[in-house]
Amino acid sequence: MGRTSNTGVNALWQYRAAAGTATTQRLRLAVLVVAGCGSILHLADWWFRAEHVASLPLFLVLTFIFWWGILRMVVLWISYLRISKPPQKPALPQRRVAIFTTSSPGEPLSMFEKTLAACARITYPHTTYLLDDTRDPRFREVAERNGAVWLELVGLPGAKAGKINAALQRTDEEFILVLDPDHIPFPNFLDEVLGYFEDEKVGFVQVAQAYYNQYRSFTARGAAEQTYGFYGPTQMGMNGLNCAVAIGANCTFRRTALESIGGHGIGLAEDLITAIRMHAAGWKSVYNPIVVSRGLVPEDLGSFCKQQLKWARGVHEVLFAEVPRLWPKLSFWQRLSYLTVGTYYVSGATMLLFLLIPYLFFWAGMQPANMDFVEFVLNWLPVGLFGVLIYLYVQRWLCHPQEERGLHWRGMCLKFACWPVFFLGFVLSLWNGRIPYIPTAKQADGRFTWFAWPLLVHQLLFIGTLLYVVVERAYYTPEARLALSSGDTWGMMAFAGIAYLMTLGGLFAAYQSSKLTAEEPWATVRLPGISCQLAS
Repeated sequence: MGRTSNTGVNALWQYRAAAGTATTQRLRLAVLVVAGCGSILHLADWWFRAEHVASLPLFLVLTFIFWWGILRMVVLWISYLRISKPPQKPALPQRRVAIFTTSSPGEPLSMFEKTLAACARITYPHTTYLLDDTRDPRFREVAERNGAVWLELVGLPGAKAGKINAALQRTDEEFILVLDPDHIPFPNFLDEVLGYFEDEKVGFVQVAQAYYNQYRSFTARGAAEQTYGFYGPTQMGMNGLNCAVAIGANCTFRRTALESIGGHGIGLAEDLITAIRMHAAGWKSVYNPIVVSRGLVPEDLGSFCKQQLKWARGVHEVLFAEVPRLWPKLSFWQRLSYLTVGTYYVSGATMLLFLLIPYLFFWAGMQPANMDFVEFVLNWLPVGLFGVLIYLYVQRWLCHPQEERGLHWRGMCLKFACWPVFFLGFVLSLWNGRIPYIPTAKQADGRFTWFAWPLLVHQLLFIGTLLYVVVERAYYTPEARLALSSGDTWGMMAFAGIAYLMTLGGLFAAYQSSKLTAEEPWATVRLPGISCQLAS
């Protein structure tokens, strides 16, 4: 009796200690956010001064692109204050569950062998379905050899989502896990998600994504780094506001929720379409930041850029079509969340304008603002400092803090390198331009991608401009010599130089990608010890 009592007291103390630690962490985060907002107000007080306006139209453009980024950062900070990790719940017993994974022409058969074998090892009773449109009889053999049901779904519109909707018509399980074929699930996958469906209003449960091939290249590591924060504090903050979004892989849906919105959304961002429609229909979402599978991330820059182009075009489709249509049915935080997610790829257009500013100054004499560069840096520095501090502080909520912490500079280099891709996706969305739904490449193609050419042009433009400024202004006219020594000239050159340095990461990724050889990283995964092998 005394032993049981002591156990209960210890558990109570542990609970109180954890709650106290969480409260302290949130309080510290709130202090950082308030201080960060104060630094932004100080910067705004300096920025919006009449003497800083050189050309009103250009100043307005510069102000928009600069403060748009600041606004997005503040929204992210606010969402961090609502970080929520759902308590672990035991899986609902005796529920019928389906796992859908799709195959497309050109995808490697050996990958399906590994994924379907891992699905067979999931401990919760379920039925795995391979939704196949390869016309290759070997895929049926692989499915049946691993206990999966093979469904031939050829020539359906809607790509992956079209096959999912067709499979919904031919199955009747209560819950459906959509699993990308390059993701190898752990045996406990369903045990970690089904308990949340005890709440009848929960429409889908999303878990984190992690990768077993991020060691392969600069691109693979950078692409993985871009996801660390999203699958950690960002999605956890959105979870606390009931606006966590579904991702194309590792998402478990309630069948009745899918049926209530007419099936899985179709489009290049079919997961985001499905999520916003479910939220608009009143369904709840749950995000559980746990890694219960590992998949592939693009290994070469060309494949990464193709993936980003598809997503950029698809996300803009959601922004321009779904958000306005469903706006009245969303909560305030859901509206803000989908606006923030939907405008992520608008950075392609804003980055282009940002990059053009110093060259307009050097080649056309056009200047948007009369701001001393050093003075700008000094006023911006507190904002940047608090941005970094908050970014590092919330890393305690990463899925694997020990291996994922850091400044993630590779991810930042890749994002900068992709501005032409983002811009192309934005332009295509303006006139509803179409691009095909192409599954993300599963192996490196070993070529120098044409997506890197804009980066090379940028390099040449900077070097040419630097030579022009030095030669023309230093050796030709006294006025030019005076201009060369001015703060405006070297401030603009520093401005352009930072962007020039950022392109080096993308070019290195492109060069390294051209040297990669195609491998099958899934071949090294050992299924009997899958959790240990993949988490290392």
